Amino acid sequence: MRRALFSERGQTTVELVALLPAIVLTCVIAWQLVVAGQTAWLAAHAARVAARAEVVGGDAASAARSALPRSLERGLRVSEVGGGRVRVRVVVPLLLRRWRSPVSVAATAGLSGGS
Repeated sequence: MRRALFSERGQTTVELVALLPAIVLTCVIAWQLVVAGQTAWLAAHAARVAARAEVVGGDAASAARSALPRSLERGLRVSEVGGGRVRVRVVVPLLLRRWRSPVSVAATAGLSGGS
């Protein structure tokens, strides 16, 4: 019986080491999803700011750029959809900054300029 106890010694450590890459990968994926969600939220905010600027006759692209952090300005595309609506597309940043993300999020906002 004593020999059986000693033969399983360290088993928990081995299992933890085996699961550690999966745990780290899960955390990285979860954090990347958080970054993508925040980027979508910021794109929606930039679209609202750009739509306000469009209604008062300002530059929608400059307004959208001013509403975003500098790290999201690269790859920013602002287009007028029509009817006072503006579409803002932002590239989702990756955790590893050396790689460029193929994923982007877009938001459309519009305000009526009625009197």
